[in-house]
Amino acid sequence: MEYVEKKKTRIDDVKRTLMILAASLIMAVNLKSFVRAGGLIPGGFNGLTRLLQETSLLFFGVEPPFSVINFVLNAVPAVLSFRFIGKKFTGYSCLMIVLSSILTDVAPAFSVTTDILLVSVFGGLLNAVAISICLFAGGTSGGTDFIAIFLSEKFGIDSWNYIFAGNVVILVIAGMLFGWEKALYSIIFQFASTQVLQTLYKRYQKQTLLIVTQKPEEVYEAIAEITHHDATLIKGVGCYRKKECNILYSVVGRDEVRKVLNCVKETDPLAFVNTIRTEGLAGRFYQRPND
Repeated sequence: MEYVEKKKTRIDDVKRTLMILAASLIMAVNLKSFVRAGGLIPGGFNGLTRLLQETSLLFFGVEPPFSVINFVLNAVPAVLSFRFIGKKFTGYSCLMIVLSSILTDVAPAFSVTTDILLVSVFGGLLNAVAISICLFAGGTSGGTDFIAIFLSEKFGIDSWNYIFAGNVVILVIAGMLFGWEKALYSIIFQFASTQVLQTLYKRYQKQTLLIVTQKPEEVYEAIAEITHHDATLIKGVGCYRKKECNILYSVVGRDEVRKVLNCVKETDPLAFVNTIRTEGLAGRFYQRPND
């Protein structure tokens, strides 16, 4: 049994590593062929790195390597992640940072299109795809993602507004130094990336479930086994048949909804389920830990 578990772990590690390699390659190609070609300054530490590169080139005539700046910027967030979030999670994240940074320096640049609007939209899309693959592999692209996940998991702080404010500062500086047109197109890049990322990766989004069922205990046990979340049993009366009914109220992660719905259907084929997007949540909520 122990041998089987170790084998599954090794296979899982190989899959995760391959996903990180793919994400790093997509990120590097995007930075060289879309971001650099359009003169854009994306958000996060990649954007800050590009801003420092462009500023150095403007004032000193020297463009320092992308990898060196990115490594320095990510050093402190990586230490925090290693101590407080998860060792494997940090390891895969550092692998992503190292590979994407080095590939960005050595990969040849080629122009896909000269239309800066297309560059902004499709560059943002590729950026979201790369970050999503990295997140599905159990890592992150580093920088502000480290900070956001650390604050969210350890203190329950929604830090995305602060990160957005930091990105605004970066774009304002870029606009003052290199022109407001590129800064505005960078906002389009960031908006496209954020929208696609929210669609692809749903771990930190919540969904409310209202389940009308004749088998509340069995359905609750199924939900608890899959998600480790609790539920509240509400007694009600059906308005049409005037019969008593059981309503289970629970909140789960949006990435868990499909598995829960399938399990509820198997447990009680006659159950009626209403899913509601949860905009805000206060109180204790189990979050699957990063490894």
